Amino acid sequence: MEIFTDIINWQAARDSGYNDGSIGFVPTMGSLHRGHLSLVRYSLKENDYTVVSIFLNPTQFNNPDDLKHYPREIERDQILLEKAGVDALLLPDYGQIYNDDYRYQVIETEFSKKLCYASRPGHFDGVLTVVLKLLNIVQASRAYFGEKDYQQFQLIKDMARAFFLPTVIVPCPTIRESDGLAASSRNLNLTAVERKLAPKFVRRLRSEQAVQNVIAGLETDGFRVDYVEDIGDRRFGAVYLGPVRLIDNIELKEITK
Repeated sequence: MEIFTDIINWQAARDSGYNDGSIGFVPTMGSLHRGHLSLVRYSLKENDYTVVSIFLNPTQFNNPDDLKHYPREIERDQILLEKAGVDALLLPDYGQIYNDDYRYQVIETEFSKKLCYASRPGHFDGVLTVVLKLLNIVQASRAYFGEKDYQQFQLIKDMARAFFLPTVIVPCPTIRESDGLAASSRNLNLTAVERKLAPKFVRRLRSEQAVQNVIAGLETDGFRVDYVEDIGDRRFGAVYLGPVRLIDNIELKEITK
């Protein structure tokens, strides 16, 4: 696995050594888990080369404490990616990604203003801006995003279409632990007691109860509810356990008695 800490060096390598086949791209913020590695496997299967980026993007954090406590495990991440068979790892720093100091931003005016927006204003501006930069840097044939962050996936997919980007945005199924909890880097910040409680989140989302009853049940369980909403063919939810924010979504056809 080649490791690039300089974007210019990556671009030179891309144009000389990665230009004879398709490139699959998995952008991450690190602290990799089974969900990330499932995206890598999709890329490895569907492309000649697989590129992963690790960049803890500060512009998508509206809460400085959240950024401060986000897990960082770069050495472990590198080992996992090399074992998986990744061809190139990009490790750019803030100065390279934001050489404009975030003066230029991508702003979406409709779907980004729903769901996560109320508690995380500006979050998707940061996400869309950094993803656009990374897509331009990598120039991949395909880029892979997990459906756990479905709002994010949909916004990125629509952005790629709106700006005529050549990269195909590929959705990949949510990876869950054996107890149903969606795999997430933030799960590492849960206490043992919180981790035991966390799977009730998705079980409540899957219940046939109306949204308001789901919210009431989650609050009774001990969650602080950010939102639970049905939009289109999905039910979206975000909750807090202590300081840890968990998000999830299910298709409405998954709702059971």
